[in-house]
Amino acid sequence: MDSLHDLQGKWDRASRWYDFAVVPLELLIFARLRSRLLRLAAGRVLEVAAGTGANLRYYPAGADVVTVDLSPVMLDKARSRGAAKVLVMDAGHLAFRDGTFDTVVSTLATCTFPDPVNALREMRRVCRPGGKILLLEHGRSTRPGVAAWQEKRAAKHAAYLGCWWNREPLDHVRRAGLAPRSATRTFLGMVHVIEVEA
Repeated sequence: MDSLHDLQGKWDRASRWYDFAVVPLELLIFARLRSRLLRLAAGRVLEVAAGTGANLRYYPAGADVVTVDLSPVMLDKARSRGAAKVLVMDAGHLAFRDGTFDTVVSTLATCTFPDPVNALREMRRVCRPGGKILLLEHGRSTRPGVAAWQEKRAAKHAAYLGCWWNREPLDHVRRAGLAPRSATRTFLGMVHVIEVEA
């Protein structure tokens, strides 16, 4: 498992090519799912592991969005996309008071967190009671053959960006003590869209 310092370095370096590399997946899957999920965001919004700011265009008008990420270089890209409030921060230790936000968002990020369950607990802590936690994540396929292929190559894949593609996001949500209001899976069961009431 990568240290936070190692992860930061990997994502700082990846900032040069990451957006270009994910264009096919954005067009095929993620842009549509981001749009549907993030229209549910409201009020003061915290986006955890915001990366280069791919979500920014999908937030409703009037949303007050604070973006945090472990990589300052990725956040520089987010600024160029219009992010106004950016902070370098570890998802496992969010430097905000309890109940600060109305909505907390994480997209395609829990796969890289050293302790995803703790990070999800932090998201719940900083979300006000009755607020929303919105997740778009990826993990192990529901297709046995694909899942076996992911398992076999998980460590090698994780070596690049710390992305463990064989995790089970919904299990992490439940282990964090969160009860999903809705949860769907698509794209061979690998992509999860989860809405939680805090």
